[in-house]
Amino acid sequence: MTAQLNATRQQWLAARLDLLEEEKELTRQSDALAMKRQQLPRVRIDKPYRFDTDGGNVSLKDLFGGRSQLLVYHFMFGPDYTAGCPSCSSIADGFNGFFVHLENHDVAFWAVSRAPLSKLEAFKRRMDWSFPWASSFGSDFNGDFSVWFSAEQQHQGDVDYNYRREPPAPRTVQEWQPRGNEAPITQIAAMTGTDVPTYTRDRPGVSAFELIDGAVYHSYSSYARGLDGLWGMYQWLDRAPKGRNETGIWWRHHDRYGKE
Repeated sequence: MTAQLNATRQQWLAARLDLLEEEKELTRQSDALAMKRQQLPRVRIDKPYRFDTDGGNVSLKDLFGGRSQLLVYHFMFGPDYTAGCPSCSSIADGFNGFFVHLENHDVAFWAVSRAPLSKLEAFKRRMDWSFPWASSFGSDFNGDFSVWFSAEQQHQGDVDYNYRREPPAPRTVQEWQPRGNEAPITQIAAMTGTDVPTYTRDRPGVSAFELIDGAVYHSYSSYARGLDGLWGMYQWLDRAPKGRNETGIWWRHHDRYGKE
């Protein structure tokens, strides 16, 4: 779609006012959806999940830190990765600025990944991040919340991600390789130091929990494109003249631009 050039200010304003009505309707719909999220039924969590943090080994309840609500970003960083997922990393670049505000509004915030804590802390230093990041290494947490799948689950078609069943995946790395130009998923996997099968066993997501009368309840989870609203750079690009304007993977870890 090509935008009209050499428009008058009056023509621009008329078009902008038409668009404003649609934006307002979208905002109203978003507000209504947020209310429906809050009204979802709760599921009590009795499984004793444990996490390694810079403050020691803790429970899911401990992650609340005295608050009544907890938001978890399921960050793709498996034990075999040498670096965090670049897509998750670009989302996480915004965490430093807002997590302190959540913590002062009765909402705890944590990123959680399967990699051992030492790997997470080393990458955190590299990225100059300060937000809380816990390791679920050795825990069922990622599997139970549909953000990690075993190789056998991949091969048998036993992967339910984003509330949908995925078809069986290839068994060999060679079968994953695309023909011709390198596929975006291959590029991203390479940035984490893994191959496609290993990379895609971990998945991104966000989950919300509530502490009620001393018990932890799960209230909400979202995955895949459901995370778009959390990906700050895209909210800005959607307002830029050319929009997202992408044909493949253009983003990098923020310390790798101009180096590859």
